[in-house]
Amino acid sequence: MKGYLRSDGRKGIRNVVLVVYLVECAHFVAREIALGFRGRDVQVIGFTGCYPSDYAQTVFQRLCTHPNVGAVLLVSLGCEGFDRYRLRDFIALSGRSVETVVIQKAGGTARALAAGKAWIEATLPSLASTPTAPITSSDLVVGTVCGGSDGTSGLTANPAIGKAFDRLVGDGAACLFGENAEMIGCETFMASRAATPQLGAEIVRAVGKAARSDHAFGHGSFAPGNAEGGLTTQEEKSLGAYTKSGSAPIAGLLQPGMLPPRGGLYLIDDTSDGVPRHGFAQLNDSTKLAELAASGAHLILFSTGRGSVIGAAVAPVLKICANPDTFRRMEGDMDIDAGRILEGAASLDDVGDEIVDAVLATAAGQRTKSEALGHQEFVLTYKTYEPAGPACLPVVVGG
Repeated sequence: MKGYLRSDGRKGIRNVVLVVYLVECAHFVAREIALGFRGRDVQVIGFTGCYPSDYAQTVFQRLCTHPNVGAVLLVSLGCEGFDRYRLRDFIALSGRSVETVVIQKAGGTARALAAGKAWIEATLPSLASTPTAPITSSDLVVGTVCGGSDGTSGLTANPAIGKAFDRLVGDGAACLFGENAEMIGCETFMASRAATPQLGAEIVRAVGKAARSDHAFGHGSFAPGNAEGGLTTQEEKSLGAYTKSGSAPIAGLLQPGMLPPRGGLYLIDDTSDGVPRHGFAQLNDSTKLAELAASGAHLILFSTGRGSVIGAAVAPVLKICANPDTFRRMEGDMDIDAGRILEGAASLDDVGDEIVDAVLATAAGQRTKSEALGHQEFVLTYKTYEPAGPACLPVVVGG
């Protein structure tokens, strides 16, 4: 199994060209540029806002230098608040090819489209010469989320992912989980697994922040679709979501865009700091996927009971289906049938092992169902964060 070797020593499992729009006004041009390369690993991400955002700047710097990314085309309108020069220079320092098309300077839509397409056409052949190196589990960062949960999610797919996480962490991988608003009430369980008491206190603080944010906006993580799917309470949903983390010690608390310094299990602090003012912390599942990728996830395990079809730009998504009926109905979108556990056809350990095998196959180049279908969803909104304190990444003795 080989990965694409990057200048910082990380290894990618894909070698995509990113087309990045820096304001919604440039979205159309970016999308039209990428459409000319359908099926050729050219993907689109972007930020809709016009005002500066340190959070968005950090996330985009990490995404554009993600190990799965080989080259980047920035698409700017020309008068937005995003610092395109800073982003371009950061990418260039990583050794990746980078170009900026400014629509206003290029002379409008048609000329910007032509310039962008010409640059990608000239750049794609050079990616074939990207150096490769052996890649193992210890090189991987694996994330997990759940979406479209139902009454089976916490019984099958979520705990099976937890089993897979335990195996991957044991093999030296870094594993990321988050969705703190969906684990309200489980913070003391997580704190008891923290590497240090100080980290445990930070975990309790992070989940409390998510609860306060939900209260301020008058909306929690328990959606009507969850109830229709058989989930009965927030407690049931929280406990089910928590099981995705497995049983390994929690090594750190990362803000979106922070990279895990070593293998182990990490919680993502996915709620804005300060007074709630930017809307729901995780507007939809695509924002969760984007933030996991920004923290280095090579691929993401997505648990769903009711059935979700989204994928993600940058990091391939493996769908772990909790409900056997959903799997049979939506097999074209689902990678693994964890619902077999309910039917007595497999154990949690069996499905956990199957997930690990699928992770390694994806890392070796096998396309996930969402990749094969062309799903590359991406959403990023405004957030603010204070600098993370030293307790969030405690020094591990002997690590």
